[in-house]
Amino acid sequence: MYLMDTNVLVAAYATHGLCEDVFRVILAEHELVVSETVLAEFERVLGQKLRLPPSQVKTLSSFLRRQADIVAPVAPSVWPKRDPDDRWVVAAAIEGGVDFLVTGDRDLLEVAAEVPVSIVSPRAFWEQLR
Repeated sequence: MYLMDTNVLVAAYATHGLCEDVFRVILAEHELVVSETVLAEFERVLGQKLRLPPSQVKTLSSFLRRQADIVAPVAPSVWPKRDPDDRWVVAAAIEGGVDFLVTGDRDLLEVAAEVPVSIVSPRAFWEQLR
């Protein structure tokens, strides 16, 4: 099971490249886990930053909800110290029992050695798969 952070999910939809490839492989060969926090941020970024129409944002969000196991942690983790929002992502990864949390977030990657879940960049994840 794999949890993709918001930045990787957005990149998978917005660009052609590594994140899109990682997303496709996870959907085809593995189990995707997402949290309500990640979904909410995903929808916000698509709507506000990428300026997608609300109907398209809803379509993409609905697709993720159908394809993934949704977890809703009741409390944030203690990692990372700098970004309270990222604590919910780590809590979702732990609660979801994922093998990897795939992220480009530097704060999360910096605490990888402290967290009881493997946190890797999309490139490191791709190299482990292949």
